[in-house]
Amino acid sequence: MIQFHKYQGTGNDFVMIDNRQLEIDKSDLSFVSQLCDRRFGVGADGVILIEDHPEFDFEMIYYNPDGSQSLCGNGSRCAVMFAKSLGIIQDNTEFLAIDGPHEAFITDGEVHLLMNDVAEHELIGDDFLINTGSPHYIQYVPNAHDIDVVESGREIRYSDRFKNEGVNVNFIEECPNNSLVIRTYERGVENETLSCGTGCTAAALSFALKGGESPIRLNAVGGELQVSFNQENNIFKDIYLIGPAEKVFEGVIEL
Repeated sequence: MIQFHKYQGTGNDFVMIDNRQLEIDKSDLSFVSQLCDRRFGVGADGVILIEDHPEFDFEMIYYNPDGSQSLCGNGSRCAVMFAKSLGIIQDNTEFLAIDGPHEAFITDGEVHLLMNDVAEHELIGDDFLINTGSPHYIQYVPNAHDIDVVESGREIRYSDRFKNEGVNVNFIEECPNNSLVIRTYERGVENETLSCGTGCTAAALSFALKGGESPIRLNAVGGELQVSFNQENNIFKDIYLIGPAEKVFEGVIEL
């Protein structure tokens, strides 16, 4: 039996496991799809293992439901809250993720996650391709609520350009007061998720390239996130993804 904790960050939900004793065998990833299954498992957008690391407070190992790995912004914020609940950290941390070290701090119930600098982007017609730890395709639309995210997202994700490695697809609607509405189709989940942290970050940076200013508020289906940054020409530094991360419940399951 394995103990797990369920966390969510603006509706992006994760099964968290304290794997500091290395009870989970990562050579067989069948446990990932089992845990993520919303009918026969716990149900989640991904699985996160917390493990010890000699140079950092902890290492976060993230899996999409299909077993693939990438950086997950909301998952990282949830991992920080989970690590605090385990007594690994207090309110400040430096941890390791798949794309390298990250710093984070907790204040007023929100996690401020420092993302890696972003120095490159690609324009594809009027759309953007930006990698914020995971690759994101960003398309601006008049009304995000009218989009069939699954159908339109799959069309781009499985296009010739992206079908092998995949891409996350974000549909963005510009709103007043330096804010955006965002809906995201996530590779690995192969469906719309209620929120995507790396997607919100990529969307905010694309908006800055169009003239938006830091901080930028993003209204996802599952709640509101904020992205702040410093911009020098088209290079972004000191990028923070900011928002809540909350425990939903805990339990045990046989794998």
